[in-house]
Amino acid sequence: MTALEELTSRLRTFARDRDWEQFHTPKNLAMALAGEVGELLAELQWLTPGQAAKVMEDPQAAARLRSEVADVTLYLVRFADLLGIDLVEAAHAKLDEGERRYSVAEYRGSARKAPPLS
Repeated sequence: MTALEELTSRLRTFARDRDWEQFHTPKNLAMALAGEVGELLAELQWLTPGQAAKVMEDPQAAARLRSEVADVTLYLVRFADLLGIDLVEAAHAKLDEGERRYSVAEYRGSARKAPPLS
């Protein structure tokens, strides 16, 4: 069992043991995920780029960021599990698409968007 599969199973059991499955609808989980991403953003909101790059050097800020990243991860894993999405497979597929759309020769060092998929 991979680490992600183990986490998924543990999270599924955590929700089942507390009878929270009734609340774990795709809509509710997506909304909770968005809220947690907002909390992650709030930790960096008013920092300069330089401060943000060094945020993990502050033990208190680092602990808050790890906690918010964990919340985002847990909601994303639960959401994917509920909908039967293999997160690793989906991520590889998205990266494959990015490699096709953004050639190294044409996009190296560029932040411009690729044309819409046809």
